Amino acid sequence: MKIIQLVSRILIFSSMALVACDAEVDGVYPSRPITIIVPYAPGGGGDTFTRAIAVQARDILGTKILVENRMGGGATIGVGSVARSPADGYTLGFVSSSPVVVVPNFFDVPYDPVTDLTYLARFVVSPYPVLVRGDSPFNSFTEMLDYARENPGKLRWSTAGINGAPHIATEAALQTESVKSAFVPMQGSTEVLAGLLGGTIDMGVMSDYAGPLAAGDVRILAEIGPEPIEGFPDIPTYKELGYPLAPTIFFGLAGPAGLPDDVIRAWESALKTISESDSFKEVTQRLNGNVTYLDHAAFQALVLSDIESTRRALDSLGMLEK
Repeated sequence: MKIIQLVSRILIFSSMALVACDAEVDGVYPSRPITIIVPYAPGGGGDTFTRAIAVQARDILGTKILVENRMGGGATIGVGSVARSPADGYTLGFVSSSPVVVVPNFFDVPYDPVTDLTYLARFVVSPYPVLVRGDSPFNSFTEMLDYARENPGKLRWSTAGINGAPHIATEAALQTESVKSAFVPMQGSTEVLAGLLGGTIDMGVMSDYAGPLAAGDVRILAEIGPEPIEGFPDIPTYKELGYPLAPTIFFGLAGPAGLPDDVIRAWESALKTISESDSFKEVTQRLNGNVTYLDHAAFQALVLSDIESTRRALDSLGMLEK
């Protein structure tokens, strides 16, 4: 009798396991916790946006959303982890312009940004201004360029990371203006701001500028992107100035290539709802961003177009290293 009972229990447990497996394969996504990888340090803009999204997505999708910071390699380590993950929608990642549009032109990265990622949706475009200290003698971008031409190599500047979109776009701008400058490598916006305020550098290019700007510690001279900064219509953009690279600094969510349609639809809908919420708009405003939602098809097309146009521009400037 005991043997029969034991066999019956084994059969019952086996049936339950098979049902659970079937539910995982055939059930409605998601059926277990989702991890979103942030390729940047805790506390920065990418981390803050991702955690704001995770809070709301948990309620919208009905599952736990885990946020994991995986830094290094100019954000390429974290993006590479996403690209190598199973295409089931349970490991996704925060993506921005630099690691998918610019950095792969200069370094061997552990992914192909064209074929190895599914770009789910864009939710924010961020200004990325050229800043000087509040007491800088430069009152305009033109004044600073004039000084740099007259004093080759003396203009010291930096941005967060090497060979990212802000770095390369500004190098291209200075090259177009026949300016020889001294780039000082730094790892993050905190270090750039400290260098600017401490006098180590004369110019910084960074997105985390709201607090120092409000305090009068910094001034904006230009915007590297194609659109004017809200509230600063007279500040010139790299596009207005005719520079070869005027990158849109986008923030979005991506997953590995081959994500199922139901995963794409679920996140498109969730991110649209989140981007329209007052709480997310408040976070975006605090971080000087602009909510600019794009669905999967539009975001994927934009990223692929940016990759191609950036590569052509770098090649024409003789800056392409791969």
